[in-house]
Amino acid sequence: MNITELSLDDRPREKFAAHGAASLSKAELLAILIGSGNTEENAVQLMQRIMNDCQGSLATLGRMDIADLCHYKGMGPAKAISVLAACELGKRRMAEGMERRPQLTSSADIYSYMIPKLKGNSVEECHAILLNNHLRVVGCKLIGRGGITGTVVDVRLVLKEALLCNATALALCHNHPSGNPHPSGEDDRLTQKLKAAAATMDIRLIDHIVLTDDTYFSYQDEGRL
Repeated sequence: MNITELSLDDRPREKFAAHGAASLSKAELLAILIGSGNTEENAVQLMQRIMNDCQGSLATLGRMDIADLCHYKGMGPAKAISVLAACELGKRRMAEGMERRPQLTSSADIYSYMIPKLKGNSVEECHAILLNNHLRVVGCKLIGRGGITGTVVDVRLVLKEALLCNATALALCHNHPSGNPHPSGEDDRLTQKLKAAAATMDIRLIDHIVLTDDTYFSYQDEGRL
């Protein structure tokens, strides 16, 4: 059966236009690139067979070369190049995403990430840094802003932001405009309260950093987390 013989809802291009890219399988998306199949298979069926041989893995498909793909009936060099070019674009898109998401594995990393945002602030701000399993930043949210000596932080708001970003870990960071990085009793209470609340949702609090323009205090480094 040719793709043109399929119902409109089953044709990849029409399905893409009507329902969006997420509604298509990998084979259907690839079928859009190659356009046609062979005398026995339409483009979707051909790509389904190729993907089955790759155990459904786009990474495996991307490691094939033009000659490998041309072994399949209906896959000439032009189609093979289109498929491999799409795989390469996918890898480059992922690489760009990783570049934009710094990995914060230490208190020094967190300080370096946050100091450009907080250096020179005359009032206290508290930010939640939201992280994935690999401790790469998926979001950074201002969750409290106060005066010279303190700010109020709502733990529920921190957890809401973490859940919206699908974060599995987080770090808290706030500045002390006074220049003294030593945490207050309220900072201690907030740290423990947030750690306990996050744990109930399987979110790990990796650190709470109190920073000044020149230095910082890390709850993790000091064994107080």
